[in-house]
Amino acid sequence: MGGPNEKIWVYVIDDDPAVLKSLCALLNAHGYATTPCASAENFLRVYDPSLKACLLLDVRLPGMSGAQLQAHLTQIGISLPTIILTAHGDVPIAVKSMRAGAIDFIEKPARVEEILAAIKLAAGMLFNRQPALVSKKIVADRLAKLTDREKVVMNHLLQGKLNKEIANELGVSQRTVEGHRARIREKMQARGIADLIRMLG
Repeated sequence: MGGPNEKIWVYVIDDDPAVLKSLCALLNAHGYATTPCASAENFLRVYDPSLKACLLLDVRLPGMSGAQLQAHLTQIGISLPTIILTAHGDVPIAVKSMRAGAIDFIEKPARVEEILAAIKLAAGMLFNRQPALVSKKIVADRLAKLTDREKVVMNHLLQGKLNKEIANELGVSQRTVEGHRARIREKMQARGIADLIRMLG
């Protein structure tokens, strides 16, 4: 085994039929086998432990939520690379999911390249290739480039706060917060909050 075409199975869990259908079609088109699940309970019924698989999991589900499913799988000893799908307002939940072991989170509407990059990361983990971790020294060097205000904004982001909340707390406009976020991403060389969480824990 090896190479970029290693195929893993993707369980796609989303209660929106249109989203479920389009995500599965996208992944199928890129050579991934998928099982669509409209709920966490549906996933638990069809899960096959013999497959090398990952989860593409919406946080808001009827019945058992995405976070509850994560906790349940941990409790029963099932470890699957999990990618969280979240609506914009659910970023705080997604941040908690990352801290609970999810490998990435993607805000809807999800971009194709984001989904494929996350699945590739999951495949690497399943085939025992650890994602390249940024050394503590490099992270420290990047942190040193941040201004005091950028560090404050980043700490708020790591708590899962939205731009509006950060703007209110700091007494600045949302546009100012967005500017800080862009500079944080650039200086930390991070695609988004998920990368920051991986770097800083």
